[in-house]
Amino acid sequence: MSEEFNKELQQSLKKAKPYSQSSEIKKWIPSLIILPIAVYWILNRGEYGLIDNVDLVIHEAGHLFFMFFGKFIYTLGGTLMQIILPSLIAYTFFRNSYRTGVQFGLLWLGQNLINISVYAADAQARKLPLLGGKKVYHDWHYLLGELGIREYDFVVGYIFFAIALLIFILAVLLPLIIKD
Repeated sequence: MSEEFNKELQQSLKKAKPYSQSSEIKKWIPSLIILPIAVYWILNRGEYGLIDNVDLVIHEAGHLFFMFFGKFIYTLGGTLMQIILPSLIAYTFFRNSYRTGVQFGLLWLGQNLINISVYAADAQARKLPLLGGKKVYHDWHYLLGELGIREYDFVVGYIFFAIALLIFILAVLLPLIIKD
C-alpha cells in the first residue's frame, strides 16, 4: 500500500504546477477586474445598463417558473430567479474548483441584489417603469403589503443593498479564502 501511495504521490507531484511569485499575482487579476465594476454598480445604483436586459428576462422567467405556487410565490418568483441563477452558477464553479468563475458568479449575484434593492425600495412610490406599463402590479408593493411592512420598503431595499456589498467584498477577497 505504501508503494502504491508513493507512486500516486510522485505522479501528482509531476502534474503539479510550480509555485512562483507570478502565481500569487495572477490569482488577484480577477479581483482587480471585479473591483472597479462592483464600485461602478454601487455608485450608480438604480442606473439601467446592458446586463439589466438579461436580468429582466431572468426575472420574468422566474414569474413563469413559479406560477404554480400561488400568487405570493409567483410574485416573489422573479426576484427568486434573479438570486437563484447567479448563485447556482457560482456554486457550480465552486464545486469544480474554479475560483475565477465563482468570483464572476458572485459579481453577477451582487449586481442582481442591487437591482432588487432598487425595486424593493420603490414599493410605496411605484415610480419605476414596469414591463407591461400600468396594467401590471408592482411585485414589491404587493409582497411588502402582504407582509404588512410596505412602509419599510426603504429598509428592505437597504438590506438587499447591504447584502450586495457583502457579496462584492467576498468576490474581491475570494483569493484569500479559496487557495489553489
